[in-house]
Amino acid sequence: MFINTLVTTEDLAAHLDDPNWIVFDCRFTLTDPEAGRQAYLKDHIPGARYVHLDEDMSAPVTDNTGRHPLPDVHDLAERLCSWGVGVNKQVVVYDDSYGAMAVRLWWMLRWLGHPGAALLDGGIPKWRKEKRPLTAELPAPRKGNCACLPEPSQIVNADDLLRASQTGDALIIDARPDRRFSGEFEPLDPVAGHIPGSINWPFDENLDIDGTFLPPEALRENYQALMKGRAPWQVIHTCGSGVTACHNLLAMEVAGLPGSRLYPGSWSEWIRDPARPIATGE
Repeated sequence: MFINTLVTTEDLAAHLDDPNWIVFDCRFTLTDPEAGRQAYLKDHIPGARYVHLDEDMSAPVTDNTGRHPLPDVHDLAERLCSWGVGVNKQVVVYDDSYGAMAVRLWWMLRWLGHPGAALLDGGIPKWRKEKRPLTAELPAPRKGNCACLPEPSQIVNADDLLRASQTGDALIIDARPDRRFSGEFEPLDPVAGHIPGSINWPFDENLDIDGTFLPPEALRENYQALMKGRAPWQVIHTCGSGVTACHNLLAMEVAGLPGSRLYPGSWSEWIRDPARPIATGE
């Protein structure tokens, strides 16, 4: 049986020597792109391979894209295969920011049709606090045969989002901190504000005080209150560049509300076209 939402530290510890489990370290800091790799080289969960948000999980930025455009699906699949991902492998992703970065790889694996991708609940901070094993040893190369069947229905583009913004046919949930959503503070993008008609639900609202996800029942209650009777497929997730939005999407999956969609370009792509409307304030 594959796990496709959250994996506990206990479960991962029990499978460290399991050849059918593949672990990826996705630590990344937006303001210091090399920090995650350096942290990985210092120590990481045994067997974990490092995946870089800019280099491995994103295509090159262009004048029309956001900060982290999706990579070519075939290039991504080839890279995953070279890391040992196969159709019979359980993949676990983690970071040091309670899933904020690693969820991008979790979502991309699901988008490509991989049946078993899960986030380590609590990430490496919880692993370290529990004094579980860490190493600086780099894993040996492995070759896999992974799926590459991208599901277009999981994605919306800017035109879809504009239509949803104008008609209200879908609920647009923005995962950024409230000050970035309101336009009061914008440290990363040249324009501040949010997509008109969207609501703000910062991704850390999905977390308990210890940095693990809230119980499914609590997540379900929170998201149903936001959805106001809408179906999950009527929910579109955004953020700054299509990364932390995946955290809210995962939370809905944990809550038993599957089928919501992602706008991968998010705010940093939306503002590339000055004709697209912008809202500020709450």
